[in-house]
Amino acid sequence: MQITVKIKRFDPEKRPRPYWAEYPVEARPEDRVLDVLNYIKWELDGSLSYRRSCAHGICGSDAMLINGVNRLACKLLVKDLGRSISVEPIRGLPVLKDLIVDMEPFIDSYRAILPYLINDDPAPAAERLQSAEERERFDASTKCILCACCTTSCPVFWTNGRYLGPAAIVNAHRFIFDSRDQGTAQRLQVLNQGNGLWRCRTAYNCTESCPRDIPITQAIEEVRREALWGHS
Repeated sequence: MQITVKIKRFDPEKRPRPYWAEYPVEARPEDRVLDVLNYIKWELDGSLSYRRSCAHGICGSDAMLINGVNRLACKLLVKDLGRSISVEPIRGLPVLKDLIVDMEPFIDSYRAILPYLINDDPAPAAERLQSAEERERFDASTKCILCACCTTSCPVFWTNGRYLGPAAIVNAHRFIFDSRDQGTAQRLQVLNQGNGLWRCRTAYNCTESCPRDIPITQAIEEVRREALWGHS
């Protein structure tokens, strides 16, 4: 099928402002958007820049704004988009070139919530055990791949880049509700700051954009309840 791909381009070394470039492409319905971008770069315009790695929806590298919605280019099929496809960089992060954004502010928020197990008890002879029910309590939030789809779909983040964002809260949830972890108080101290947990306005954009189907808004609400009533 013949499709038209519009890509928001930006090269600060050549032009001071972003611009739209349009490419006619012959594609198969089952092609992914990533396949189309690869074709444009390899066959039509080698200057096009974007991130990609595993191409299987695991690494999260190729998060983009596709037809107005945050998605992974490697998971979205041409047949689900039609004959006109627009591709832009994810919003709220500085654009370095074309579809490549500076992920450091996003990663800084992730680091801030202490994304590792905190436990000062003496190490056991084997692993630290927990029941299947205890694991299920936080299982969904372990699926985050740090693609930034959720955080960069958040209207609060667009207007306040210092907001920790949904991804950071989800990763805090993963440890707060882990029965083996002892760092809840430290994480809640970070989340209770002005640009933390309480900035969320429950827009549900984050949940709708997550490529891993994590119930993000629910996770944020559970952390809120823990902050209010669960932790002593």
